[in-house]
Amino acid sequence: MAGARAEGAAQVADEGPPSDRTRLRRKADRGRYNEDTIEGILDAAFVAHIGFTTAHGPCVLPMAYARADGHLYLHGATGNAMLRALDGADVCVTVTVLDGLVLSRSAFHHSMNYRSVVVFGRASVVVDEAEKERALGAVVDHMVAGRSAECRPPTPEELRATRVVRVPLVEASAKVRTGPPIEDPLDVDPPFFWGGVVPLTTVRGEPIPDAYVDRV
Repeated sequence: MAGARAEGAAQVADEGPPSDRTRLRRKADRGRYNEDTIEGILDAAFVAHIGFTTAHGPCVLPMAYARADGHLYLHGATGNAMLRALDGADVCVTVTVLDGLVLSRSAFHHSMNYRSVVVFGRASVVVDEAEKERALGAVVDHMVAGRSAECRPPTPEELRATRVVRVPLVEASAKVRTGPPIEDPLDVDPPFFWGGVVPLTTVRGEPIPDAYVDRV
């Protein structure tokens, strides 16, 4: 999946990358460093992939998350091996929203339309109880806005059984591809094959109640 020319999408004006390791080098014209774009992508996605180093080598695992107060928050059981390993560790967190499959008349120019974010930072365990509760509420609300106010809050026992880790949103960059496929002139004159974009969206379906709803 490669292309010889940029799609022509306008670069979003911003102040540039916050650090050298967040600077896009390949397809740099797709780079976005402004806060609104980065936060918008984080709010639109649902799964983060966390990359970190273990005693057995590098590891990448998917996890639910939330964005709040300038941090990404991750949570799990206190015995979660990944969350234990993250405390004080340097991590790389990525999220991606897939917007379309880009079908070129050439196999070489096939691509995807996407919005992605990469975050570098040092993770730390949340020890403040009030922050921990806010973070867990944010994770629930990231699934459905306002949901934390419509369900039972965690008990003290549940809070003690849960580990929350935060990653600061200081070093972050976004990469965005939009638009049609890149085509070589010889492939479009005459156009022997179809080219274009197959849009992809995540759609919330009709909620399916469980067996206890009718008991209310």
